[in-house]
Amino acid sequence: MENLPEVVSREEWFAARRELLAKEKELTRARDRLNADRRRLPMVRVDKPYTFEGPDGAVGLLDLFKGRAQLVMHHFMFAPDWDQGCASCSTAADGISGLRQLHAHGTTLVAVSRAPYAKIAAFRERMGWTFPWYSSYGSDFNYDFHATLDDRVAPVLLHYRTEAELAQAGTPWTSGPWTEDMRGSELPGISAFLRVGDDVFHTYSTYGRGIEEFHNGYRYLDLTALGRQEEWEEPRGRAVPLGLQVGGPNLRLPDEY
Repeated sequence: MENLPEVVSREEWFAARRELLAKEKELTRARDRLNADRRRLPMVRVDKPYTFEGPDGAVGLLDLFKGRAQLVMHHFMFAPDWDQGCASCSTAADGISGLRQLHAHGTTLVAVSRAPYAKIAAFRERMGWTFPWYSSYGSDFNYDFHATLDDRVAPVLLHYRTEAELAQAGTPWTSGPWTEDMRGSELPGISAFLRVGDDVFHTYSTYGRGIEEFHNGYRYLDLTALGRQEEWEEPRGRAVPLGLQVGGPNLRLPDEY
């Protein structure tokens, strides 16, 4: 390891920490403003009768709320022909523990994937996870919420860019335009829904780096001197890149480390 933090006295550290605190406070206030803007987003009524399969058979979107006012959903990458779930999504899922605090706030958390429920149930048991997880197999749900991309089923919208916009800007993983061989691409994401009586409204969805705080313990690693140990981080050369970033070459399923 090179370029490690400078060793100073406690007094010097305290002064530097106070200087950084001012920037942290600025970020906190900016985050509060952003969260307020997010809450001000308009919402869209969900009228389509989506069907999901869970441990008790077929259920609708309203049933996923379990009687609570809000629903937060992980779009977990698990295609029907895969034998196991995505390693990156599994990294995020491995950090989901008790849901009592969400429930106390009238909010339910679930995961949804396109894989048949039997595959989901077996993988969930293997990982030792307890959060609710449903299959959207055979429905348009993943396509309509842009967690599965296929221009034959629904217009492509990748990180809120249309197919025409991707032709100019390029996709995040190829830097080129949308091509036919990308049909069926699975994307991770998080969506939020609100229930008003028996009516369900879509209020928010995010993809890409919008969900990175839910991966790899990033919120903790960002507090440390070595950080996430990814190649792009500053200061350069401080830590050997581990290749454990989302989609990284050394990322494994949680039970394979």
